[in-house]
Amino acid sequence: MLRLGVDVGGTFTDVVAIDAQTRELVARIKVPTTHGAPEGVAAGIVEGITRLLREHGVSPSDVAFIAHSTTQATNALLEGDTATVGVLGLTHSPAWFGRMQVRFPPVELAPGIAFSPSFAFAPARDETAIAAAVDALVASGATAIAASEPFGVDRPQAEAFAVERAREREVAATSGHDISAMYGLRARTRTAALNAAILPRMLATARMTAESVARAGITAPLMIMRSDGGVMDVHEIERRPILTMLSGPAAGVAGALLYENVTDGIFIEVGGTSADCAAIRAGQPQMRAARVGGHRTMLDTIDSRTIGIAGGSMARVASGRIVDVGPRSAHIAGCAYAAFLEPGDLDGAAVERFAPIGDDRPDYVRFRLRDGRVATVTPTCASNYLGLVPGGAFAHGNAEAAAAAFELLARDLGGDARELARAMLEIASAKVRSVVEELLGDYGLHRDRSVLVGGGGGAASILPYLAESMGMEFRIARDAEVISPIGVALALVRDVVERTIVDPTPDDMVRLRREAADRVIAAGASPERIEVSVEIDAQRNRVRAIASGATALVESAGTLERGEEAQRAAAARSMRVDAAELHAVRCASLLRAYACGRDLRVVDERAIVRLALRDAALHVTTVAALEATLGRAMEEATEFGDVGRSLPEVYVLHGGRIADLRGLASIDQARALANEDVAGREPGDVVSVLTVRRSA
Repeated sequence: MLRLGVDVGGTFTDVVAIDAQTRELVARIKVPTTHGAPEGVAAGIVEGITRLLREHGVSPSDVAFIAHSTTQATNALLEGDTATVGVLGLTHSPAWFGRMQVRFPPVELAPGIAFSPSFAFAPARDETAIAAAVDALVASGATAIAASEPFGVDRPQAEAFAVERAREREVAATSGHDISAMYGLRARTRTAALNAAILPRMLATARMTAESVARAGITAPLMIMRSDGGVMDVHEIERRPILTMLSGPAAGVAGALLYENVTDGIFIEVGGTSADCAAIRAGQPQMRAARVGGHRTMLDTIDSRTIGIAGGSMARVASGRIVDVGPRSAHIAGCAYAAFLEPGDLDGAAVERFAPIGDDRPDYVRFRLRDGRVATVTPTCASNYLGLVPGGAFAHGNAEAAAAAFELLARDLGGDARELARAMLEIASAKVRSVVEELLGDYGLHRDRSVLVGGGGGAASILPYLAESMGMEFRIARDAEVISPIGVALALVRDVVERTIVDPTPDDMVRLRREAADRVIAAGASPERIEVSVEIDAQRNRVRAIASGATALVESAGTLERGEEAQRAAAARSMRVDAAELHAVRCASLLRAYACGRDLRVVDERAIVRLALRDAALHVTTVAALEATLGRAMEEATEFGDVGRSLPEVYVLHGGRIADLRGLASIDQARALANEDVAGREPGDVVSVLTVRRSA
């Protein structure tokens, strides 16, 4: 059984097939992204899938999972390619308050591009007035409707009626409660309006792709990548297309987590024009609230930071030296990389200064070859010239050709060729280094315990020099050039349920957990392997349940157990110690814990590190004794200070599952969630409690 992953990039669409048992890459296809096709990017997705099935002899019945990521939502907003949106505010007395909160000023999507919907209002309890307001918005030219009501998250009936009325008029529609169940009317309305702005185009692509996949004979439900690194059923596009915003960078981070098994580090996906950097801490991606045009949305995304430096960035020169690198790339300028030429190609070439596009300064460098072609030097060329690119890497090129190019440039500028190459890498890596330093600081990652992991075709152009300059360990991901579609193929079904609850009770927590679990089961996840974490933000009275799990078809394909030796080796690699130094404990039927000094790793049957902790206390018990053990373990690890009692981080391990009970407000809440999580297990089954003091 195979897992298919599709990543729709700006230039190419990549399709990969992963063995569902071994998680090994078995096939890959690259096709041009079809922006200009009548079907849009869906045409390229279908072409890639069709070619992979045909050229690699894959039967559609062998596909257990299929998902794709897309930059379509992000690009639509950045380019202003949006629908004409009408926002319908549903008011209560006094109506002026609702009107004031629903209205928001134009949102600048990009320089010179503003999103400015029209607004209409109707009493929330008057369906006749709501229908008339929807009709008026449609008559005024709205092609998408967003309905929003104060406290609509508690009473969604009026919003739902407005959405249904719009759809009866064959107009795409969404509502505030579709996007978030959190209070905050203006932010929720703004997010719903942006969701409506991309809804018609995303709907057309999603429906076309789903129909084409079904025609190909693939019976597995089509999934689409979310901005938080999980996937959702493609039909969710009809409600929440905005959840796919920034799913491109999220796909690469998912690949780092699920294919490269990164525990602590910075993942840097390097393309030809830009690089995306994201922090991974304790095996988890770090999240932040997405902002559009400087405004907060009710959408959490992986904190991926983009820099205009990559493997194809071009050199800029002045006063006899390289003064900058990028942001323009060889791809934009139509130049070949010198490192991918033959040395003789550069004989007699002329060095030119030019402006790649528009109002750019004419200080970029290129070589005009005798046959009329143009080439340039890039970080890829510099790294090949200096011998930094590992053999077999996607960025590996012809070092002699790269040397010839830098020698040409040195003669033109009057400098030393090797020094120019090193200067180019120093300037390029300094820009990446500043972002990496920010991420290390923002998320409390220790430099000596973190690794730089490179993905994307240009990873080997930047990572070796960057790691050397920072004194950090690095590695290039396996199959780095297709790490994003691999991440899509391996991603788990995911959903998030949020509520505004003041002083939540244990019953509140259990209900929220069940709702999140039910959502991912409805989306196709296998109930046996679902994991749910519940978080409390006491300052904002926010409770969030995050559920994830593999689809039932993937679970039925089975999992290849690696054995204790492979598990031990994985833990040793993560801790950077010799495997013989580790002390092992079977902490659940499918999980082992390995300890060395202050470090502890929890590894599953696939030899994947699931938890990486320091100064953790492990308590092995049974389901029957779990409640008592959990209470005792939490009391022992609780700390008292000036601000009162601080509960420890808590995890409950059973079977192959890890229940994340961090951030709860009471031991009673932890007991309620733990009991809910182990429901159905035998009283004598092994279960473990892990606690970490807050000060650890």
